[in-house]
Amino acid sequence: MSRTRIHNVRVFDGERTLAAAAATEVVLEGGLVTEVGDSAHGPFDAEFDGRGGTLLPGLVDAHTHVFDGSLAEALRHGVTTELDMFCLPRPLARHRQLAAAHDDVADLRSAGVLATAPGGHPLQLLKDLTGTLLDPADVPEFDSVTEPAQATAFVEARRAEGSDYLKLVIDDGATHDTDLPAMTRPVARALTAAAHAAGLRVVAHAITAAEAHRALDAGVDGLAHVWADLAPEDPQSRRLAERIRAQGAFVVSTLVWFETLTAQRPPRPGGCAHPGDLANAVGALRALHAAGAAILAGTDANPFAPAHGAALHRELQLLTGAGLRAEEALAAATAVPARHFGLSDRGRIAPGLRADLVLTEGDPTRDVHALASLTAVWRGGVRTTP
Repeated sequence: MSRTRIHNVRVFDGERTLAAAAATEVVLEGGLVTEVGDSAHGPFDAEFDGRGGTLLPGLVDAHTHVFDGSLAEALRHGVTTELDMFCLPRPLARHRQLAAAHDDVADLRSAGVLATAPGGHPLQLLKDLTGTLLDPADVPEFDSVTEPAQATAFVEARRAEGSDYLKLVIDDGATHDTDLPAMTRPVARALTAAAHAAGLRVVAHAITAAEAHRALDAGVDGLAHVWADLAPEDPQSRRLAERIRAQGAFVVSTLVWFETLTAQRPPRPGGCAHPGDLANAVGALRALHAAGAAILAGTDANPFAPAHGAALHRELQLLTGAGLRAEEALAAATAVPARHFGLSDRGRIAPGLRADLVLTEGDPTRDVHALASLTAVWRGGVRTTP
C-alpha cells in the first residue's frame, strides 16, 4: 500500500481547526488517514506540499437527488459523499455501482423510494420528468402509503432495495402554491416506528412549521428542509427550534434551494413574501442556530438547480450569512452530517478514518468563499484534481 504525505497545511478536522504546532502533516495509507501531526516519518511514495492551504474532510451534502453525472460533478467541487433523498430502484442500483467501482465520483447513500400519500409530493414532479430525464422503464408503479397497516411492508421493501434510511413526505402543497394530498399523522407515526424497528433513520420532507410539528409528533430523526412559511421574527420559529433541539432531531438547511425557488417565482402583489421565500427560510435557520439545534448543510441539488457540488459552496456562504461561524458551517458539511447519518468512517480527519479530503488555498475556517479555490480532492485516498 502506498503512503502519501500531505504537509505544510492548516488542518480543520471536521470540528475545529487544529493548532499549527499539533498538526501540519497528514499521512494516508490504504485509503485511510494513518497519521495527523507534525513529525511523520517516511518513506513516502508521494508527497504533496499544501503550503498556505487548508486541509478539510471531504464535504457531505446532506440533501441531494442523484441523476446521471451528478456524482462526478459533486466530487469536482470537493463533495465526497452525497446523501440522496429520493431515487428510483433501477437508477439507484446504477449510481451505487458507479460509486463503488470508481474513485472519481462522490460516494452515495440514499433513501431510495420515499413514502408519500397517493398523489402527494413529489409525484407531480416525477410525472414531468418521465420521458425526459427518467426512462419510463425506470419508473415503476409508485408505492404510496394510505394506511398504517402498510407501513411495515413499505419499509421492508425499501430495505430489500438497499435504502440506507427512510424519507417520508408531509407536504400539503402550500409552499408550491398548490393543493396536494398530505400524509396523515397515523401513517407518519407507523412508518417512523417501522423504520426504527428495522434500524433505519427517518427524515421527513416538511416545508411549513405545521408540517414540521407533525413530523416531530411522528418521532422522525430529522427534517429535510428548514420551514419557510413564518416571517423571520415570528416567535413560533423560536418555539419550533427549541422543540427540535429538545427532541434531539436535526434539520438539513437547503437555503440554496429556497434561494433558487425565490428567484424563479414572480413577486406577489404588494411585495408580500411567498410562503417558501428565502427570507423566511433564513429566519428559521437563525432560530435553529440560536436554539442550539443540529444543523446539517444540504442543497436539494438536482439535474436543474441547485447544481451538484457548487451548490454546497453556496449553501455554506448562506449559512455564514445567516449567523453561523465559518467553522460551524464547515462542520455542518462534514462531521455533523456524518454523525447524524451514522457514517462513522468519515466526516473528520483522524487516524483510522477514510481518506476523504479536500485541500483548498486560503483559509475557509475564516471565510468559506475560500472553498472556491480547491487544489486537490482525495476520495478513499485517491487524489483527483478539481
